[in-house]
Amino acid sequence: MIAGKVYLVGAGPGDPGLLTVKGAECLKNADLVVYDRLSSPEILALAPANAELVFMGKEPQTPGDFQQEINKTLSAAALQGKTVVRLKGGDPFVFGRGGEEIEALIEAGVPYEVVPGITSAIAVPTYAGIPVTHRGVSASFTVVTGSEDPTKPGIDTDWVTLAKVKGTLIVLMGWRALPNIIDSLVSNGKPEDTPVAVIQWGTTPRQRSVSGTLANIVERGNNAGLTNPVITVIGAVAALHERMRWFDTGPLFGQRVLVTRSRPQASVLTKLLIAEGAEPVELPTIQIEGLTDYAKLDAALANLSEYEWTIFTSPNAVDAVFDRLAIASKDVRAFGGVRVATTGPATAASLRRRGIVPDLVPEIYTTEELAKGFSAFEMQSARVLLPRADIATDTLSKGLREQGAALDEVDCYRTTTPPGSSEKARDLLSSGKIDAVTFTSSSTVRNLVSLIDGDVSLLDRALVISIGPVTSATARNLGVRVDIEAAEHTVPGVVAAFATAQRATRAQQQGA
Repeated sequence: MIAGKVYLVGAGPGDPGLLTVKGAECLKNADLVVYDRLSSPEILALAPANAELVFMGKEPQTPGDFQQEINKTLSAAALQGKTVVRLKGGDPFVFGRGGEEIEALIEAGVPYEVVPGITSAIAVPTYAGIPVTHRGVSASFTVVTGSEDPTKPGIDTDWVTLAKVKGTLIVLMGWRALPNIIDSLVSNGKPEDTPVAVIQWGTTPRQRSVSGTLANIVERGNNAGLTNPVITVIGAVAALHERMRWFDTGPLFGQRVLVTRSRPQASVLTKLLIAEGAEPVELPTIQIEGLTDYAKLDAALANLSEYEWTIFTSPNAVDAVFDRLAIASKDVRAFGGVRVATTGPATAASLRRRGIVPDLVPEIYTTEELAKGFSAFEMQSARVLLPRADIATDTLSKGLREQGAALDEVDCYRTTTPPGSSEKARDLLSSGKIDAVTFTSSSTVRNLVSLIDGDVSLLDRALVISIGPVTSATARNLGVRVDIEAAEHTVPGVVAAFATAQRATRAQQQGA
């Protein structure tokens, strides 16, 4: 059998945006991904849907021979002809035991390639506002593992020499051993007032930083409840943290936000939340699926030229219609002479990518406002095609019929509930660890309420954020309290409204 290949890919320190382009390409072509405990779900999601994901992460209590199991797993899969990605936090060659895994691959005759990653030794201090070198402060930095306790015999790290180094000392994986490390450094001449910063879950929305000196950092860290994974920065540059911090200053930093969109659409909202410092928790309450019977839609598209208007109310509808046109060997030219309307900018952008500039987009992005927009046109007996979801509301269709339009409503996709979501929804909301819930459509509200069997009290401890009045009305009708409604009824508008509210809350707290 032809051997596959193993790619040792550095996943970076935690922020999925720090994965390299080459690392992402390897994941997209993987048959098997063997990942460790610091691999983010967003990075794992880059693997194909049919790829096998195997967790082989190590904990402090993991048996020493577990590395041999990892080596065997990599080699066996590659010898079966699979493309294997060994996904490792940070960089494979910076305390990642990548060299040991390559030795095993060489012995097994397996081809391999190493894709470097951004090491946490530099990235985590950077995200805490600490430059590892700084002119006039530190001209060098040294990276050591903290997993070697200085009090144990036979260690490789020369703590006696490190105590005398004037540059920055960066200790990885050293929280448990930090008291002994500090004792060793101080007993060998390091001043007790040397600045220190300890950063937990660096580069992620869970990042926390504690500053102090060698004399008090352990006490301060314990009081703050810090645990692994942490990185410790020792030296004068650590004192720059408060002045230069930037990552944890976003208006939504530290907020865990439930994202209820379908998985393909959730990425946009997720990225916007991350940009403002939030930690998105994806729980898709809807799943977009094709129809079991396309006869009605295909018939309408075959006679598209007979319609005066076609109305799209979501990017999903655009995708569904153009997919069916492609199957019929047609393209955007089928819309020649047909005017097109849409509810908002996201759908309009989807149409523009297909070569269509909408003739009508309301200033307020709701189906009610879109219906009002048609009052500027002669709609009496005008033939209108409305390709829509199977559970769409009737606000738009009612408005058009009241204006005399001859409306054909045609289902073009189905929305269903993703399997296994009910238990996850209850667990997340009952945990008390969700700070906010976002609803971007009426269907996301209805489906989430269905997933929790109508127990809307589970939402009491979280802020509820709605994309607009239609979604808010659906929520209230189901007994769901709405705390924030976006002024602009778009996904960016949802994030902007949440951020504005959080800024106001912080200002009140600071003024109190």
